[in-house]
Amino acid sequence: MAPQFFYESSWSDSQVRKLRASSSFLGAQDSIRVVSYLEDQGVDTLDYVVCTHAHEDHVGGLSGPLNTCAAAQVFSPVREYDSKAFRDFVRYTEAQGLTPAAPSPDETFSLGGAVVTVLGPRRDYDDTNNTSIVLRVDFGETSFLFTGDMERDAEADLLSDGCDVSCTVLKVGHHGSSTSTSYPFLRAAMPEYAVISVGEDNSYGHPHEETLSRLYDAGCTVYRTDRLGTVVAVSDGTDVSFL
Repeated sequence: MAPQFFYESSWSDSQVRKLRASSSFLGAQDSIRVVSYLEDQGVDTLDYVVCTHAHEDHVGGLSGPLNTCAAAQVFSPVREYDSKAFRDFVRYTEAQGLTPAAPSPDETFSLGGAVVTVLGPRRDYDDTNNTSIVLRVDFGETSFLFTGDMERDAEADLLSDGCDVSCTVLKVGHHGSSTSTSYPFLRAAMPEYAVISVGEDNSYGHPHEETLSRLYDAGCTVYRTDRLGTVVAVSDGTDVSFL
């Protein structure tokens, strides 16, 4: 089975990665839709569940998958956050006999035939967005970079620490906010494709024109869930195609 990357289309941020017999899931807000997608794909176990950071649009939909799928490991940059959505996430994690763990920078793990590298967070941050777990997924000659809501300060720290952020597909940070995807970061990443997970007619005005301009200047082909609905990227190890 070719690796599949699913980008959910509501105002949230989620990705399901399915590689051969292994699956992982990054959090979102819409539990029902994500659970439905997992069921359609025949996924009932998750090797990794990742809460990128504690904001509700990234953790709110994790309870559903944790309630319906057996999880092997659950990652989160923090163990406590004052919101019902996060407390529910912890409760469903603990119901499986697990505890959310913060992965270490530069830690690697396998996911089917892919290698996943934890790039961030690399510092302690006051801004919750910058605490986002940043993951690089390498499969053959293709690579995917998942940035959560990481903003410019955390991007700069990745670059200053010499992290390899080059990628075939970039999941654009913070739903296309102008506070993310800086020119220095984008020049280092140089993605062929950029996916913006964002809700239609959202009150934040995401994606911002400044971000879109930077992506187009870099020659990226941009996929937006507010215009296209759910986006699925498939890699065969050489090329990436979008469904």
